[in-house]
Amino acid sequence: MIKKCLFPAAGYGTRFLPATKAMPKEMLPVVNKPLIQYGVEEALDAGLNEISIVTGRGKRALEDHFDISYELENQIKGTDKEKYLVGIRRLLDECSFSYTRQTEMKGLGHAILTGRPLIGDEAFAVVLADDLCVNPTGDGVLTQMVELYNKHRCSIVAIQEVDPQETNKYGVIAGDKIDEDLFQVTNMVEKPKPEDAPSNLAIIGRYILTPDIFDIIAKTKPGKGGEIQITDALLEQARKGRVLAYKFKGERFDCGGAEGYIDATNYCFEHYYKTGKAY
Repeated sequence: MIKKCLFPAAGYGTRFLPATKAMPKEMLPVVNKPLIQYGVEEALDAGLNEISIVTGRGKRALEDHFDISYELENQIKGTDKEKYLVGIRRLLDECSFSYTRQTEMKGLGHAILTGRPLIGDEAFAVVLADDLCVNPTGDGVLTQMVELYNKHRCSIVAIQEVDPQETNKYGVIAGDKIDEDLFQVTNMVEKPKPEDAPSNLAIIGRYILTPDIFDIIAKTKPGKGGEIQITDALLEQARKGRVLAYKFKGERFDCGGAEGYIDATNYCFEHYYKTGKAY
């Protein structure tokens, strides 16, 4: 069973400057919870309780958030404000947290490789916290993907259809359809121009990876933007074996930019906060 989930969280969050100048983008609040907490909750709901986070300079707030604040808890003990800590207490009780630092920003592939000492030789999930995913009528995205992994035992990427004119913002796949929402990857291109995109099926920030991906990343040369791209490593893995792409059920908000962040905030306010499920 998959138990580990890796959160690459060392990036600068440049699309959200100046807010992210001194604040990790993963700690931006959507209503009253930081982005990364939504991701950890999704992971735990999928049975992944060993949380590994790749951080960087200026990211201490992430470690502080997933820790006990004795002064704060003592201050609000016995008051109605204790309800605001129910969710984070559950994560602290049921998850373990480990951290390492990415000293240079060399792309998502490099960030995942940096987390190798925390993961070891086993399959694991990867969550990009600025992609907030919800599925109010069923299982979360990671839960859906873990079920697929248990059946197929190979790397899986989450995909969604995007506007063909926006393919230059994503890794884009081509594949052979093997089920209603499942494709076997035959090609994968990082941020292609619309005229060069193999499809409009874009990878979003949810992955399940088999451990051989680490050796592949280690041999992957810098690609688009001079960075080590996880798409290049996954394409090599697909050529040597098998990689699946899954069109997940639910909705995804790109919280790395202002428009998606506002949409996510409005959605969570209506569906969670106002209904009393926000904590």
